[in-house]
Amino acid sequence: MAFHSLHFLAFFPIVLALTWALRRNLVLRNVALLAASYYFYMSWNVVYGLLILGMTAIDFLVAGRIAASGDTRIRRRWLLLSLTSNLGMLFVFKYYNFFMDNVGATAAVHHSLALPLGISFFTFEALSYTIDVYRGVLTPTRSFLRFCLFISFFPRMVAGPIIRASHFLPQLERTPRFDDRAAEAGLGRMFLGLFKKLCIADVLGTALVDPAFADPAACGSATTWLAMYAYTFQIYYDFSGYSDIALGAGKMLGFDLPENFSRPYLATSIRDFWRRWHISLSTWLRDYLYVPLGGGRGTVWTTARNLAVVMLLGGLWHGASWTFVLWGAMHGTLLAAGRLFHSATTIEADRADQPPITRLARRIVTFHLVAACFVVFRAPTFTALREFVGAMVGGGGTGSSISPVAWLALFLAAALEWIPLGWIQKVRLLCPRLPCPLQGVLAAASLLLFSVLGGTGSPFIYFQF
Repeated sequence: MAFHSLHFLAFFPIVLALTWALRRNLVLRNVALLAASYYFYMSWNVVYGLLILGMTAIDFLVAGRIAASGDTRIRRRWLLLSLTSNLGMLFVFKYYNFFMDNVGATAAVHHSLALPLGISFFTFEALSYTIDVYRGVLTPTRSFLRFCLFISFFPRMVAGPIIRASHFLPQLERTPRFDDRAAEAGLGRMFLGLFKKLCIADVLGTALVDPAFADPAACGSATTWLAMYAYTFQIYYDFSGYSDIALGAGKMLGFDLPENFSRPYLATSIRDFWRRWHISLSTWLRDYLYVPLGGGRGTVWTTARNLAVVMLLGGLWHGASWTFVLWGAMHGTLLAAGRLFHSATTIEADRADQPPITRLARRIVTFHLVAACFVVFRAPTFTALREFVGAMVGGGGTGSSISPVAWLALFLAAALEWIPLGWIQKVRLLCPRLPCPLQGVLAAASLLLFSVLGGTGSPFIYFQF
């Protein structure tokens, strides 16, 4: 079930009431949350619930064996089993067909297995757990129940944020205390996420992005440029909207989940962008790929190489397509170039004391670099990419009119990202202080707005990853 479905609207209040009713019995509460999480995931595909359970059992066993052994060779063998099982599963479901298409096999056998939702997210979580146990920075849990819930906790299971066991498992071991302010904040966060998804991302996708990418030749240059900006906002509000709902649902259930976004389109460099965008993935790549490769400990050229390699793999993480690889390579090149430029000039692009006009200029340039890369990310093939870019530089048709709703969604997207954060905070503080009847009216009006503007209720973009 999706967060913006009637199924979830009926499901979540039941889970909320049940888990808080069982709060004094941690075992029963965790059992209820685990059952809800598996029901949530298996509502898409029953078989893949068994797949997650099998993967969870392997990693639970492996972590225990690693911690129990003092022999480095044995510990490495168990870690290798975890890496092989998790990455092997990811390869079979996500990359097998892509690999067979590119090895030159004339009689390649393809499978038609559907990609399990969220496989890239919970695979990375499982890997971080066994790697941390191997490194000695994490003591494995003795509770299979709690470990299963760590892997499958439903609010963030399908599209993150990617959480660490050291952050989540301790929360399962203490009795939660209901906080009405936290519950109100969580509900407000969920409504904000639904607004981002249904009233901005889906409107931009339906009214502007999808038509322009489907037939760029029929669009004028101005329309395709607007579509580039629209997709840059669409993917952000779609993904951050999911994260808002996940964090809000977690807060209402008594859990603290890590933030995944920090106003990324205010970044003053590509490095700053990755500190703000999909934070849980960028920190995972840093801790489990960039640092093991050497990080910034070698020469500036070695550091640049490490950045390029990590982002190349980060692009491939998003999907089995050469356009994703190119997108990762572009970001890797920009990060490496930024590191080389800083080394040669000692100019710090992200320092806080730079003049306002300089900061504004850096933000504009960074935003356009990110937007240009997202064109590559959105294009399904290189042919489609070439056609879209050709239309942008003047090879399109006479163009098409943009609906007022699409213009309004673009305006809201820019306003929410760029207006002072203090203004938004004042609105957040004001809403819980309103009388309960007025809060109910606002909630009902919001649901009506979602149903009117939500259109087809398309899946969240990051479900495919």
